[in-house]
Amino acid sequence: MATINKNLSEYDKNSIPNAKNFRFGIVVSEWNDTITEGLFNGAITGLIENEVPTEHIIRWNVPGSFELIYGAKKMLQTQNVDAVIAIGCVIQGQTKHFDFVCEAVSQGIKDLNVQTDIPVIFCVLTDNTMQQSIDRSGGIHGNKGTEAAVAAIKMAYLRQQASFSHQMKNQQLLSSGQIQIEGLKMLEE
Repeated sequence: MATINKNLSEYDKNSIPNAKNFRFGIVVSEWNDTITEGLFNGAITGLIENEVPTEHIIRWNVPGSFELIYGAKKMLQTQNVDAVIAIGCVIQGQTKHFDFVCEAVSQGIKDLNVQTDIPVIFCVLTDNTMQQSIDRSGGIHGNKGTEAAVAAIKMAYLRQQASFSHQMKNQQLLSSGQIQIEGLKMLEE
């Protein structure tokens, strides 16, 4: 989302689902740690402000933004979380390294969202300058970490509601006998 004329830390708290029973993972890149710690602080504050108990938040560090993908994947596989926030910062330099890392990280996080049932939130700043990153990690544009926390809560809630809806549909089908009839039709074919 563009940050022009928007404060990343502002949101309508009344529009946020109840988050006190959700568990969140946060994977934080150590590269550009001044920025990523600011983003982490925004994320943790956003979660706690929305009643997520601190014991329901797991933090793992990884060396750089490229490693966020593996860290998030392992967190999804080994921790009982409802959403993961991947926090990183890549700042444009004089080489193509910026392009390769940004592309890989965005595609990797997208792949995790497609391949797994647990949402992974992209909280990776990809700025041209350090000042732009400062402005978006607690500076004049607010904190992208806060925005990521709100997105994580909303996506965890969406996952919960979709699962509940699916379970209810299956229960209704089972109660009506439609699942059993469909199974018999498949056996007959």
